[in-house]
Amino acid sequence: MNYTLHQLRIFVEVVKEQSVTEASKKLNISQPALSIQLKNFQDQFDKPLTEIHSRRIHITEFGLAISEIAENVLSEAEMIQYRTKEYDGLVTGKLSISSASTGKYVFPYFITEFHQKHPGIDLELDVTNKTKVIEDLANNLVDFALVSVIPDGIDVYEEILLKNDLYLVGDQPTFNEDTSLIYRESGSATRASMDKYFKGRKKRKSIKLTSNEAVKQAAIAGLGYSILPLIGIKNEIKNKQLYIVKSKGLPISTKWRLIWLKKKKLSHAAEAYLDFIKQNKEEIIKTKFDWYLNNDL
Repeated sequence: MNYTLHQLRIFVEVVKEQSVTEASKKLNISQPALSIQLKNFQDQFDKPLTEIHSRRIHITEFGLAISEIAENVLSEAEMIQYRTKEYDGLVTGKLSISSASTGKYVFPYFITEFHQKHPGIDLELDVTNKTKVIEDLANNLVDFALVSVIPDGIDVYEEILLKNDLYLVGDQPTFNEDTSLIYRESGSATRASMDKYFKGRKKRKSIKLTSNEAVKQAAIAGLGYSILPLIGIKNEIKNKQLYIVKSKGLPISTKWRLIWLKKKKLSHAAEAYLDFIKQNKEEIIKTKFDWYLNNDL
């Protein structure tokens, strides 16, 4: 056999995603190139690793067994890389974090300096919807999750980072009874806040979109009004593309928090990051979010 680490990585990703298309996106490889490498890997075995049923890829029992071994091989290969860096006096390892979509306005400021100080640590940051964030955390696929609401049914520790204020906004400073409402998809923390705020009020025409960015652009275009985190609309407010509507019961205030499983044994990289956050978060908030804390818009 003459397989490569690259082929092992491709096969493991295909097994995880159950899709050649999704695996190619995750690995940033064209689908034809990935398919060629997958075939070259398969050709080294006289038993099938995958099968196609109803135009979907399915992993055989033999393929699952090979995938498990491949993951172990890749893990050991990573350790060679990290051990080499450790001999140079670097903190090494992999740091994986899953963030709710609106966390993209917050989290870069809490990771940049750490990433610069620790070149031996590989960072994996997945910005996605809240449902997947919680799934990844519950399945122990990430070290930390960045959320604004602690999930039910999961025992976690938390480190609070920053307040999260949500306001009613639209393309005009007034809000009347006939105005449409723009919602996030079910499961979103922003959607839950909006549902709670408008519960029991007059029914309005509503629109559902699947990202805060889409909601923001729809509100700018005059499609309707929505409740959005202030942290993500700074420029739009300053440029008068969006207006905050003064309304009783607003802002809705939560907190951005870093959470991790109580049962999880943190790696050296994860412990180093947690120490960094505890020691530096106040300075980061002071220097990067002064406008936000003082509503200086």
